[in-house]
Amino acid sequence: MKILFAGTPAIAVPTLKALSDSHQVFGVLTNPDRPAGRKNILTPSPVKVCALELAIPVFQPEKLDERFITFLKNEGFDTLITFAFGKIFKKDFLDIFTNGAFNIHPSLLPRWRGPAPINAAILAGDTVSGITIQKMALKMDTGDIALQLPFPLNGNESAPDLTEFVALKSAELIPGFIMALEADSLNYTQQNESKATYCPMLKKEDGIIDWHESASAIERQIRAYQPWPGCFTTMAGKTIAITQASIYTGEEFKAGACGTVLGVDRRQGIIVAAGKDCLAIQYLKPQAKNEMDFRSFLNGARNVIGTVLGEKNE
Repeated sequence: MKILFAGTPAIAVPTLKALSDSHQVFGVLTNPDRPAGRKNILTPSPVKVCALELAIPVFQPEKLDERFITFLKNEGFDTLITFAFGKIFKKDFLDIFTNGAFNIHPSLLPRWRGPAPINAAILAGDTVSGITIQKMALKMDTGDIALQLPFPLNGNESAPDLTEFVALKSAELIPGFIMALEADSLNYTQQNESKATYCPMLKKEDGIIDWHESASAIERQIRAYQPWPGCFTTMAGKTIAITQASIYTGEEFKAGACGTVLGVDRRQGIIVAAGKDCLAIQYLKPQAKNEMDFRSFLNGARNVIGTVLGEKNE
């Protein structure tokens, strides 16, 4: 087989390394270098950096056009393995790979088709998630399932935690998958369309906290949207990001409107009323400041108790 690997972010790097260790990868397709940071320095993708370290040829076309397709055909690529590449593949591109085109997707398809399945699983409070290797189809994430690995979620994972876990588990799966592909021993299963769920691309406004939601929903939102878009609210008219919180389990405070800072628990943090139960904030990031624990925040903040978070500053 002449394998082309397509990927862009860090989640795909362990899989590329594992694939390169067990089989020869003849080329890596990744997105073009993009400006990054405050100085907009042109920066290669993590997959490109890895490929260059492994001395694998790197391809970075702006478009998967006819010229690039002809190039791949002439090079004899017959197998595609992709993981978080970031672009949609059309039929003329997929048709190049006579031995198959396969995508690694971090969910148990058909649940959470789309670009943000890890975030969606945390946000929904799923107790089980997984990894799917699917044969690619023209409609996103609808291809036949070649392999699945389920795993439990304990309800404490953040998006970075789960991303790292999936990255490592996917790397463990790929050598055996390629061996099964070579041996023509894969058994494919069609996806059950009646069980399909979808997750959209994340937007900045997804991180706005609605204090009328339950404390458990807000806590999941905070874990799901790390590091981007993050979760944020306002305090006295200024934006403040909430980076770590939990459902409050201590003694009851006097009731207040949703978003009201009811008090402070020395162990659990700043206590805020939600639509159901209360949220205990442990870490937060005030506007134009670094992240800090709640004790450090309170040292520099006055009259916090009674403040209504998320209230518009008239």
